[in-house]
Amino acid sequence: MEDAGGCHYSCLGHSSRASEYCLNGVKKIMLSVEQKRDFGSGRTFGTILLLPLTLVLALHLHGESSTGFDGPRAYEHVRHLVEIGPRPPASEGIHRAQAYITGQLKSYGCPVEEHDFHGPTALGDLAMKNIVVKIPGSGPGIVLYTTHYDTVRIPNFVGADDGGSGTGTMLELARLFCSRKNSLNVWIVFFDGEEAQGNWTDKASILWTDNNNTYGSREMAAQMALSGDLKRTKAMILADMIGPAKVRITRDTGSTPWLTDLIWDTAAQLGYQNNFVNENYAVGGDDHFSFIRRGVAGCDLIDFSVRDTYWHTPQDTLDKVDPQSLAVVGQVLADTLPRLEKKFR
Repeated sequence: MEDAGGCHYSCLGHSSRASEYCLNGVKKIMLSVEQKRDFGSGRTFGTILLLPLTLVLALHLHGESSTGFDGPRAYEHVRHLVEIGPRPPASEGIHRAQAYITGQLKSYGCPVEEHDFHGPTALGDLAMKNIVVKIPGSGPGIVLYTTHYDTVRIPNFVGADDGGSGTGTMLELARLFCSRKNSLNVWIVFFDGEEAQGNWTDKASILWTDNNNTYGSREMAAQMALSGDLKRTKAMILADMIGPAKVRITRDTGSTPWLTDLIWDTAAQLGYQNNFVNENYAVGGDDHFSFIRRGVAGCDLIDFSVRDTYWHTPQDTLDKVDPQSLAVVGQVLADTLPRLEKKFR
């Protein structure tokens, strides 16, 4: 049983921070059942009626939604990546991250492709790899759910939020989507080379230019244009830095308005209007622009409130990522798919 098993899995198999959501849910169930004993002969009937409500409550507290998205599972992926250490392109760390990502995807039964290419950088010609899951649909349309898994090349930077949170979320989304039959072709993409390439000493030294970043998304958009797949692509959704506690994602002014509206409406319907807020912010450079420039609708999900704190510093560590925030974003992403399928039916 997936839901009950998920709660057991999280309480016994996850880190203490992730499992507290499940334990709180179990305590609430036990308390509710105890209280029902006061109803005498009607207690069995009352308890049966109570079970669906308590199960939903436990799943919410534990970070799992009715869609099946499990926030603590996503968080565990982030923890594994952080334990690898820095993961800049062409490094030992990113090779280990690639092995982990592909291994997890294959364990879910996902069809995995590894797209190798080289990026010309100030450091030389660097080997890079996009990892792509292509889940076939019944129709011709394609929707892209994307993130980047590389980290910026500064000393001791492990990228828990920037590079980790989106990757953990997409891995969990793949677990859900790979087991479903969809009308749209769902491609889940892990981009390499998003960060500006250089041997930077600290945050202040990083220089973002027109062509020293977003290598993976630019490569994929170009290849899809050549193959004809880009013409079939209906939307590209990017999850970048989504890990902070009480995540607060503003509307990127460079994203496609109708797609932003669809995502924000989905979030509001789920009760997450305090996480997907109706404030505008210009993100600037990111992977979604590689597709928007080629005529594909794109939207960037990013909490840039951390820009002046731990962003691009060695303080971007695991404690900056909250499993409940991953659950919120993951639930919204999972619920956008049926809306997109309805739109492009």
